[in-house]
Amino acid sequence: MGSGSKANAKKERAPTISDVAKAAGVGIGTVSRVINNSPAVRDATRAKVEAVMQRLGYVPNPHARRIAGGRSYTVSVLLPFVGTEFYLRLLEGIEKELGAQRYDLALFPLLSRKRLERFLSSSALAYHTDGLIVSSYDLTERFPAGRLPTDRPVVMVDAESPEYDSAFLDNALGGRLAARHLLELDGEVFAIQIEEELDSAFSNTVFAARIGGFREELRKAGRQLAESRVFRTRLSAEGGQIALQRFLQEATPPINVFAAADVVALGVLEEADRQGLRIGTEVRVLGFDGQPWTAARRLSTIEQPVEEMGSAAARMLIERLQEPQLPPRRRRFEPYLHVRSSTQPH
Repeated sequence: MGSGSKANAKKERAPTISDVAKAAGVGIGTVSRVINNSPAVRDATRAKVEAVMQRLGYVPNPHARRIAGGRSYTVSVLLPFVGTEFYLRLLEGIEKELGAQRYDLALFPLLSRKRLERFLSSSALAYHTDGLIVSSYDLTERFPAGRLPTDRPVVMVDAESPEYDSAFLDNALGGRLAARHLLELDGEVFAIQIEEELDSAFSNTVFAARIGGFREELRKAGRQLAESRVFRTRLSAEGGQIALQRFLQEATPPINVFAAADVVALGVLEEADRQGLRIGTEVRVLGFDGQPWTAARRLSTIEQPVEEMGSAAARMLIERLQEPQLPPRRRRFEPYLHVRSSTQPH
């Protein structure tokens, strides 16, 4: 295809919710709230988003386009948060597939245990679109029958359930890869576990699986990870800063730190720089997620194919809409270790 044909094809691509968010300078969640006429949007922001939607020709209303078979052409996405790098990337993968089938996304962030209660009732709006994609938490844990209160197709992403299609990462494997790498280095080993408020409502979480795999691999090598060497924090760089301060009270450099998320590992880097400690020599830190910015910061990380995982979940949902009687399917993704100078001497 010549460059002219490529340019024409690009022009014909229908604008997506991501395009609107980028052009308006807001998050995807804000655009979703405008589309769903949420009162939690300031008038000025609403006007700006609506103006961008009109300029781009974005049509969010399913009744304004072709409707077939009684469908709304809207899919609910339940996710812990909006606005974090991981979920922006995951939504990008989901929307790429669903947008090609002319489906819109309606975002429903859980945010807190109190808000979670809203989604334990079958009357919740999220259960009345054409289908659901549930991210990171297996909500079936909250229902005695082990199924969500809806007859609509459901797909789990970044989580797994025996009752539904699931596209998920082997987080325990990621923890084991992290342990194997840090065990190759001299010095004491520490870990930072992320614990959000919502985690307490579920028995299985991705962050717990990462640390669980890490502990398991250490045990196999004859090393125990004492509780005093595991720092628990919210998902923030500040948590990594405080963690390193605590670790340095227990051991002298060199020390090796596994942070269960890249943004927390970034805080470790920042604190090491502040204290004048050499990264890769006196302080070694390994993150998890493989965020794009880790390359510039030379952060070693356990990478995961976030966008690919989102795309796989969306394809599963589309197939489920077409063939409701398919048995539940599992798509397991493996993480991989990307070593940079944060765990190697300069």
